[in-house]
Amino acid sequence: MRTLKVEPQPKPEIVVANPATGEEIGRVPVNGVDEVQRALASARKAQTSWAKVTFKDRGQLILRVRELVLSQQEEIAQMISSETGKPPAESLSMEIVPSLDLMHYFAKQTKSLLKPQRIDIGQYGLMGRSSLIVYQPLGVIGIISPWNFPWATPMAEVVMALMAGNSVILKPSELTPFTALKILDVFERAGLDRNLLQVLTGDGSTGAALSESPVDKIMFTGSVATGKLVAAAAAGNLTPVVLELGGKDPMIVLADANIENAARAAVWGAFANSGQACASVERCYVHESVADEFVKQVLTETRMLKQSNPTDSETDVGSMTSEQQLQIVQEHVTEALDQGARLEIGGSRKPGTGWFYEPTVLTQVDQSMKIMRDETFGPVLPVTTFSSEEEAVALANDSIYGLTASVWTRNTARGRRLAEQIQAGTVMVNEVVYTHGIAQTPWGGVKQSGYGRTHGRMGLLELVSPRHIHVNRFGFLPDVWWFRYTADASGLFRGLARLFTTGSIIRTLPLLPQILRRLRR
Repeated sequence: MRTLKVEPQPKPEIVVANPATGEEIGRVPVNGVDEVQRALASARKAQTSWAKVTFKDRGQLILRVRELVLSQQEEIAQMISSETGKPPAESLSMEIVPSLDLMHYFAKQTKSLLKPQRIDIGQYGLMGRSSLIVYQPLGVIGIISPWNFPWATPMAEVVMALMAGNSVILKPSELTPFTALKILDVFERAGLDRNLLQVLTGDGSTGAALSESPVDKIMFTGSVATGKLVAAAAAGNLTPVVLELGGKDPMIVLADANIENAARAAVWGAFANSGQACASVERCYVHESVADEFVKQVLTETRMLKQSNPTDSETDVGSMTSEQQLQIVQEHVTEALDQGARLEIGGSRKPGTGWFYEPTVLTQVDQSMKIMRDETFGPVLPVTTFSSEEEAVALANDSIYGLTASVWTRNTARGRRLAEQIQAGTVMVNEVVYTHGIAQTPWGGVKQSGYGRTHGRMGLLELVSPRHIHVNRFGFLPDVWWFRYTADASGLFRGLARLFTTGSIIRTLPLLPQILRRLRR
């Protein structure tokens, strides 16, 4: 009998294109469940050895990576630009520079940030007890990273996870896989075991497979809808997750603000990265007394922007990264105009090749419009007015999101007071967007902007397991609350309830004779 030979099916591929030109950059495979399982097995095995490596040695490896990135920064900036459509200058300023700073910070400071912490346990300390918190690596960290910052976002999480003693499986966006592969390349060139950092390219099915796998934590950055799916999938293994799910970030401009500088900040905050930052200014509230002046200045600044192919060294605003996102932007703008908003500038997709959408400013918007409620994630700045501080805060908080916000005023004490009333993970006074680039500060949101933190010590603590160590140096003595429960014991317990729990040694001293009698028995 003749045996039929079954040819193996080729693995599906993703075609990656330059969003500014439409040209193919390359192709990557779609990895599935089998690849995730193999990666997890090898990552778990490698992590046990990596956890024993000292903080100093881990840091030296990160610093070698940093030197490699410095030596290749122009090449890396061009790669980021080709996959995202952003200008190389923006790749440098918003992705490479922050990641270099973060690498240096955590390479040098992780040991101090994770040092064991003694706990003050009050009067128990006088009884020979002590308590300590120590931090252990979680194990294998799964990172599902976005397309808008394909270098800075995963690089930060990879560095922090490795410095904490974990191994990493990184699943990048299908739109920007080659930037993630470059991250892998610099780590391998620096001498990292290839099993400690693995990159699995693919589409949503790859992300789902990673979310459903028994990794020890998942770091996800993306949309609310996908974040909910990731959290639900991870729940099957009780895998904890950190979710950064975007925002609808408000900017409040008070009457005493430096209007020229606030306008420049609004233009950069709304149009940098073509508005495709979860911290982009997506709602601008300006005091009615300075609104006309502010809008005039915004339009002056916007007209000076140059939007073109990122290969032009003087480009300010490049293309958007995906056609799907461009269509969402167009839908939001069209609906706002239909409902009475006024178009001040922009409002259209630029003709020709690529996903270019003009920097757009809208006025006469209100809270009922999608442009003020749903995440637009594009180069659009809607501006409206308020008449009082209370109204400004209420408008800022009128959102399902809460990632970042900003307050603009010459009176920084006033700005801080208002900042503390705004529901957001980060509120800035006279600054926009860029705290994501500060390694020492935590990043994350409230409400449907997600939960958990990255960056800073709070972010580092997401990547370790705190262990409580409790020691009794008087191990030769019984505890007074052990068996047996006699009448005298009950009397002592009542005294403990009344006096010991006040935390006062002086008030507890009268119980000492009862305690000694109890110990002798």
